[in-house]
Amino acid sequence: MTESITETSAPSAPSAASAASTPSEPAAPLTVTHTHGERVVVAVDGTEVFAYVYAPDPVAFEARKPYVHPLRTLAGRTVSGYRPNDHRWHKGLQMTASHVSEQNFWGGNSYIHGQGYLPIHERVGSMRHDGFTSFEATRDRLDFTESLTWVEHGGQEWARESRTVAVHSADAEAGAYAIDWSIRLTNIRDETLHFGSPTTAGREMAGYTGLQWRGPRDFTGARVLTPEGPSTDQETMGKPASAYPWIAVVGEHDDVDAHSTLAFAHAPENAGAHHASHWFVRSEPIPSVAFSWAFFEEFPLEPGETFAYRYRVVVADGAWDSARIERHLASLAW
Repeated sequence: MTESITETSAPSAPSAASAASTPSEPAAPLTVTHTHGERVVVAVDGTEVFAYVYAPDPVAFEARKPYVHPLRTLAGRTVSGYRPNDHRWHKGLQMTASHVSEQNFWGGNSYIHGQGYLPIHERVGSMRHDGFTSFEATRDRLDFTESLTWVEHGGQEWARESRTVAVHSADAEAGAYAIDWSIRLTNIRDETLHFGSPTTAGREMAGYTGLQWRGPRDFTGARVLTPEGPSTDQETMGKPASAYPWIAVVGEHDDVDAHSTLAFAHAPENAGAHHASHWFVRSEPIPSVAFSWAFFEEFPLEPGETFAYRYRVVVADGAWDSARIERHLASLAW
């Protein structure tokens, strides 16, 4: 069933949308359409900018899990890639985990030290959507909390996740909006879960895991920015979040004469999280950024123990510089 409801105040039921903002209000009008059992779509001024797909994808080897695609700017430029031919399991913006106690919740081939990447189907797990525990749309933002279960390939339930996602701060004048994404993950096994990455398994500088963005093909070779200014993926790869609280990429689109900017930021409390985070940044040969929570070292999660992280992604039209990104991020309260 599909719902698309316009309200002038906070709705009492899921899948609602706000009325258009008055001219004096800075926020652009936001509409939410929820196709139950499938996806949640956010449109701003009639342009669909965000689609959260939670219906299971058909291919188990790609590690079934919710994802955001298409992701677009306010001008309608697509800034996410879906099932690219180099990595079919890359799907827009998604919460992932490449190495968890010899299970792969990232999808695709698994890295085995001394053997490289192998298509080990029995290692590939999934994240099951169990339902929304809260869902609220107002005139200028969407907030929902989702319950998920991480299931290993054989069907055992290993972890429970409480995920919150918000789409907010759509500013037509700035040409930008923000997505907040948080995870609280609890080990429900009677054994310790070990979180790692290909790097902890022996591959140098391939510490991908955690929340990951895959860009469209035309973002290949994108310009990388940090709070210090222009950089490169080689210079930022593996850098701690304590050094760079945010990383951004600026891409130039095919087909249209336009650039787009995405900024990825850690919430302040991540500095005291369960394990220190590092950046996974690639502009070539593929465009991808991940908030890696286990880049260089594994960390354990004991039975009953929980870890939590919170992130922000700003999606903007145009080629922003570091100073503009810094100012915009500072204007958004956590």
